[in-house]
Amino acid sequence: MSAVLADPAPAAYELPEFEFVAPPELGTRGEAIRRYPVVIVGGGLTGLTLACDLATRGIRSVVLDDDNTVGVRGASSRGMAYVQRSLEIMSRIGIYDRIAAKGVRWSAGKVLSGNDVLYRFDLQPTSVSQQPPFINIQQFYVEWYLVDRIVELGLTDLRWKSRVTDATAHDDHVALDVETPAGAYRLEADWVVDAEGANSELRQRLGLPQHTELGRDRWCITDVRFSGEQPNERWTWVDAPFNEQRAVWRHPMADGVWRLDFQMAPDADPEEVSRPEVARERVVAMLGHEQKFELVWVGPYAYRVMLMEKFRHGRLLFIGDAAHAKSPFGGRGGNSGIMDADNLGWKLALVLGGHVDAAILDTYDEERHRAAVENIRITSRTGRFLRPRSEAEFVWRSAVLQLARRHAFACTLLDTGRMCTPHRYAGLPAFGNGPHDGKSIPNVALSRAGRPCGLIDVLRESGAAPTAFAFGASAEQAAALEAAAHDAMLPLRVYIVGADLIDAHGLLGAETGARRPNVALLRPDGHLAAVLAEADPAPVLDALRRTLGNAAVPGTATRLEAREVAE
Repeated sequence: MSAVLADPAPAAYELPEFEFVAPPELGTRGEAIRRYPVVIVGGGLTGLTLACDLATRGIRSVVLDDDNTVGVRGASSRGMAYVQRSLEIMSRIGIYDRIAAKGVRWSAGKVLSGNDVLYRFDLQPTSVSQQPPFINIQQFYVEWYLVDRIVELGLTDLRWKSRVTDATAHDDHVALDVETPAGAYRLEADWVVDAEGANSELRQRLGLPQHTELGRDRWCITDVRFSGEQPNERWTWVDAPFNEQRAVWRHPMADGVWRLDFQMAPDADPEEVSRPEVARERVVAMLGHEQKFELVWVGPYAYRVMLMEKFRHGRLLFIGDAAHAKSPFGGRGGNSGIMDADNLGWKLALVLGGHVDAAILDTYDEERHRAAVENIRITSRTGRFLRPRSEAEFVWRSAVLQLARRHAFACTLLDTGRMCTPHRYAGLPAFGNGPHDGKSIPNVALSRAGRPCGLIDVLRESGAAPTAFAFGASAEQAAALEAAAHDAMLPLRVYIVGADLIDAHGLLGAETGARRPNVALLRPDGHLAAVLAEADPAPVLDALRRTLGNAAVPGTATRLEAREVAE
């Protein structure tokens, strides 16, 4: 079902096409409707990441996509900058090596006003992860690699050219009506995840509460190849003299392509600004008449802000742009969708494995909704800096630009797209109150049995279970922890730091704030749930229950409603 595994070298983004295979439901008239554990509606970046995540945890799913390719037809250059946390997730699910081989690593950039460089940054010197700060690669490549990995794992039914036309929610399942080239059929799922994107038909059809605001900005992507050595850096002009004092981004991408994002006038005609001859004039104004270049792809875009009031509606879960849409500043669109999938995958796996009650899924809504609010706030602020909406905002921006030319403190006020970072869940009920609790722990270097490994490798082995890192504990203490969790029917994996694992550089201890005899409790998504004083089973199990959203183990307590858990 997958396309050819070899990477293409497209002249202008040739997308693979996948074969439509008639589903088994079309040949079962009169028979009982088939039910699946998980159905994911939408085979884009977020939906494929979730399907791949679930497959690595042994969970089968069905993916329904109304197209038969990756990327978006006519918008092939969407998505490009993948941040360190997303790269760590891709490492865990098995496609990071392909991304690193194809994409462009970078860590440095600069912000310009006119011809003046106001600010420079380089995040590599302070990075402790085994993945780089950023890799730029066209989104369709990442989706392609996800499809190949999903096929390799063999647990996911990828159904192309399958459009969901209706959904009916029940207490114990969701029924979906699907339209295909070979006919229509119905299937059922214990859980349905909508990953259709900002234009989700399912969300619109169900009329679920949301808040929407149309963006006022207009942009035009122009992908080019040009000769000559260029540093792999992100350059941002706040008011480029070659773009009528409007903003411009310059990013390196795979295949020797440079992506140039030009801010357009608010009333710009999308068809006019994206005509090749018009796009070529903009590039010439930027690079000069002497610079030869090849125009690879041109496409206009605008955006809107949308936030659903809730990401969970019974057995329907919304993820990525289907749940929250925003401007792409700082890569907070695709990267936040990947982090949604990372948050939801292990929780669904625990529920479907019978380890915890479905109430844990309320923590997905609570945690990722707060992350979406933060991302919308940050990107909206960037949008207003790049295109002030009032005289007061314009005066503020002008003052910042002038001050940044002379004073270092003003550089922190430059807002040209703060790159996406993992949300820290501090203060939410599933986490402790320590100084590091709720943060995402980077993929720090460790060693085991004399061989190097990373934190991601350890968490991958734990599957969907939280992991306790017991610093300096004895083998008897570690065994007692695992036995107590087993007796309480709670999933937990225990490693002794100093015996099972060696924190040779002290990075795991520094990032978690744990030291002998502390226990650092990490969730499968790498977020620090709590740091306990020592390997005493009672407080560790209390923290573990809280980490699992206080979800009752099936068969030991009545099912909790979402409102009860929230209270």
